[in-house]
Amino acid sequence: MPSRKALIRRPGPRLAEGLVTHLERTPVDTALAVEQWERYGATLRAHGWETVEVDPADDCPDGVFVEDTVVMFRNVALISRPGAPSRRAETAAVERELIRLGCSVNRIREPGTLDGGDVLKTGDTVYVGQGGRTNAEGIRQLRAAFEPLGACVVAVPVTKVLHLKSAATALPDSTVIGFEPLLDTWSLFPRRLSVPEESGGHVVLLGGGKLLIAASAPRTAALLSDLGHEPVPVDISEFEKLEGCVTCLSVRLRELYV
Repeated sequence: MPSRKALIRRPGPRLAEGLVTHLERTPVDTALAVEQWERYGATLRAHGWETVEVDPADDCPDGVFVEDTVVMFRNVALISRPGAPSRRAETAAVERELIRLGCSVNRIREPGTLDGGDVLKTGDTVYVGQGGRTNAEGIRQLRAAFEPLGACVVAVPVTKVLHLKSAATALPDSTVIGFEPLLDTWSLFPRRLSVPEESGGHVVLLGGGKLLIAASAPRTAALLSDLGHEPVPVDISEFEKLEGCVTCLSVRLRELYV
């Protein structure tokens, strides 16, 4: 049976010190963030996902954004080398957990950099944002790891947002949805749908047509509902202050056969 496991990591006490690149810093309520994180995990579990909590990274303010530490393709895990040096200590515990779960593990090596939030998969197509956190060498190494497994890797320039998935994700039918003003090359995606809110460009596929989406995108949720999907809103306001979104807070292991 295919896996429905999701890696998550609890927010650390230094969360409010997390990196901010494209937003003005605003105060983060750490206690509220922990409550929101707990509801996020509960929502995953309520929709059939088994959450696997990675060891805390209390010295890493951005550690809760676990998606950036690894990219999965089939049962192969590519451990990232984050573009921000302060985040590189986040990967070790994630690697240990993935080995425990039986994944085959590769790693991005210096001078390559790669953040998992820059990687958008639709079927066998793997779009990789090249910008502030992911460089050309990181993309070259990702190609070397995944193309032999059948991936078609497409590089996408990213200059207006932190990561590619800060602007776009994909629906179950592989239609890419995004907030068009934040995308450098919107026409690159053959099937695409513009959404009316920045946070509406981020969805997590829960299965059965259900889409995890930020509560801050009600117009997008209504649009997706009209198209036959079932939006599942979750409040992640404190993480949005740190350029986080619903995809950043978990790593979904969809093709780890167990």
